[in-house]
Amino acid sequence: MIELQTELEGKKTFYGNIQKQSSGLNFTLGENWDYDKGYLDSLLSRKEGESIYLRIPFHVLEGELENPNALIEFERPFVINHVVRLGLDDTASGVTTVSGLSQFQHPVDKDGLIDDEHKWKEIGEQAVQQLIASVNLR
Repeated sequence: MIELQTELEGKKTFYGNIQKQSSGLNFTLGENWDYDKGYLDSLLSRKEGESIYLRIPFHVLEGELENPNALIEFERPFVINHVVRLGLDDTASGVTTVSGLSQFQHPVDKDGLIDDEHKWKEIGEQAVQQLIASVNLR
């Protein structure tokens, strides 16, 4: 994981602003969100089972997430390498595979090694700057 020092940390905006203005920059609401916190994720690179993401955590100050009027505050962004298995999952049982219950495999490493940290730090910081320039922040 590479933590990024940016101007975004501590800035606030409404969730509706993020929904409208960040999708054109390839940011999505991360899957592991709750009504009081979440992540904006942007896929920076994917090849051979490795996906490098820019992840921007935030928490809700007023309201509930998914409400456009929810006020959110950004935390420190970071770049992460998510390494998944390629091929079939040897540990899955035949019943769960056929039924579709083992559709998603567990990652090999949720925070894999990132080669050329300087490069990915720079790419992540540029993506954060694009977000800052596109979203109305307080």
